[in-house]
Amino acid sequence: MKRIRSSAAVCAVSIALVGIGAGPALAQPAAEPPVPTTTTPPFTTPDTDSCPFAASPPPAIDLSEVPAPGSTAPQPLPIPAEAVGGDRLAECGAVLPDAAPPLPADISATGFVVADMDSGSVLAAKDPHGRHRPASTIKVLLAIVALDELNLNSQITATAEDADAEGSAVGIGENGVYTNLQLMQGLVMASGNDAAHALSRQLGGDAATVDKMNAKAAELGALDTRTATPSGLDGPGMASSAYDLALIYRAAMRNPTFAQLISTETVQFPGYPKDPTIPDDQDRPGFTLSNDNQLLYNYDGALGGKTGYTDDARQTFVAGAERGGRRLVVTIMKGDVLPIRPWEQAARLLDYGFALDSSRGVGELVEPQSTSAVTSTRAPQATPTLAQPPASASGSNSRQSEMQAQGDTVVRIAIGVIGSIVVIGLLWGARRLSRNR
Repeated sequence: MKRIRSSAAVCAVSIALVGIGAGPALAQPAAEPPVPTTTTPPFTTPDTDSCPFAASPPPAIDLSEVPAPGSTAPQPLPIPAEAVGGDRLAECGAVLPDAAPPLPADISATGFVVADMDSGSVLAAKDPHGRHRPASTIKVLLAIVALDELNLNSQITATAEDADAEGSAVGIGENGVYTNLQLMQGLVMASGNDAAHALSRQLGGDAATVDKMNAKAAELGALDTRTATPSGLDGPGMASSAYDLALIYRAAMRNPTFAQLISTETVQFPGYPKDPTIPDDQDRPGFTLSNDNQLLYNYDGALGGKTGYTDDARQTFVAGAERGGRRLVVTIMKGDVLPIRPWEQAARLLDYGFALDSSRGVGELVEPQSTSAVTSTRAPQATPTLAQPPASASGSNSRQSEMQAQGDTVVRIAIGVIGSIVVIGLLWGARRLSRNR
């Protein structure tokens, strides 16, 4: 079974199930896979100088990417004639400015990018366009699409298919009622595949959502990216790159709602009703949902980020941080928990990036082809909170009042025009009568 990195919410739900009737449970961020303590070969940073992943990720180690019966695996995405972001980003090994200090030690990522989020300057990279599986970091792309199309105030009732989604889960349950805001919290804070399924269902289903995500990636200039599932579970043709993840994260952070969601440490998450088909079943209480990104808790200036893991993708990570008025983004692809945790590797790369001069970059993060890639087409609306109930009849009454007021104005204008015509007609008639006399 394919598994995305377990989320904090899984722990929360487990505690809640054990402690039913004892009140809401507090979920703690889930621990990452333990570092093996047995003797291992000396650690070496993966060698990518020969560009082994220029066209496709390494072969899958399981059956997750076997096409469905009657279909074939998609061909690799074409490689652009010119590297997106600049000529130096076509290099596959370490890409550093002239006279830059050595890269930090203990980086197991096969590919990474460190870039200035505001200027777009790529400060350092390794195999930036090498193609790897993104795992749950692709949920950032799903978040962009969902925030653009869905009303965060709207409520949905979860289905059994939502609750039973494969992989990591925030802990939604069948017949539970959730706002889209709460689903977005479960998506980015706890990497919930159940939340991803509930959101994609509203976007037209998995296939339609995947199409929208791929269209958005192309709009952003993320030409190494092709998603096969909304949640990040591996599938035929799934690929992205360290460069593309930086583009996607930068675009998402331009949405204030996403920036708030990704930086939230804890939030109350609702429970769901009992299953009437199970004897003596009970309602599941709400619980405290904790963000599963350890960098958020342990790095000064952290802006939030997204973790990812599958058996084929290995460790993936994207995050941002601010220091001295500068905001950097760091992305990691196909890493491991050796010799240090992925978030610790990201922290070292961020420190390295903050020490570099942004004016001496090795490339740039391109701007989207369309402003709609980062600007919502929805009408402006207040960002809801859990303490603020979704829009209800009161909102409808306000709109009706506004429409009624507009109608009253039209009626008053019409009466005035008709009255003026009547007065003019009487004056004209009086004048003719006077002349006849």
